[in-house]
Amino acid sequence: MSSESAATVLVVDDDPQIRRSVSRLIQSAGLGVKTFASAEEFLSYDMGDAPACVVLDMCLGGMTGLQIQELLQQRERQIPIIFLSGHGTIPTAALGFKHGAEDFLEKPVHPQVLLDAVTHALDHDRSHAADRAEIEAFQQRFQSLTPREQEVMKLVVSGRLNKQAAAELGISEKTIKVHRARVMEKMRVDSLAGLVLVAGRIGLTPSPNALIAEARESWMY
Repeated sequence: MSSESAATVLVVDDDPQIRRSVSRLIQSAGLGVKTFASAEEFLSYDMGDAPACVVLDMCLGGMTGLQIQELLQQRERQIPIIFLSGHGTIPTAALGFKHGAEDFLEKPVHPQVLLDAVTHALDHDRSHAADRAEIEAFQQRFQSLTPREQEVMKLVVSGRLNKQAAAELGISEKTIKVHRARVMEKMRVDSLAGLVLVAGRIGLTPSPNALIAEARESWMY
């Protein structure tokens, strides 16, 4: 199965006619499609990690498209959104784009315009798939560290010198160096710069002073 055929377009609209027509159009392009008649049904669906995007009606019964967008933004799996509405306004579209919507199309939409928007959204999601996989790998490596090694890594990327980290943890500087070497090995990096980059990717908010501290320590010894 090709990466294109593995992609899925999620269509959320409370109008059965719209669901049928959009579904047929998307299937005619060789893409997978799944339809939802309500926000609740859609929000309970497990999107998985395969390339996907959502064609989302702006005015669903009981919940607006913007409210659904807000709920989706709270999830780890981010999915590109194409808003589709027969009642679109410039302020509504602006709010959608401000919060990361891929596109905002008004009904009735030309079939090719919708397909172009879907293709662009899927390309966007596909390009982020590798990024998500890389972050997950970094997180798994971090979890493989012992609690002490995690403490050492956090201190090192925050800019602490070895002796400062040792004093803070109440252990010897030699032990810090041993833990630090193991951290570098398990995280599969060969420099502090690489460790700082990985730390930033997994949300440890490294300090820019880390590399300065490393340079100072190297010069001192």
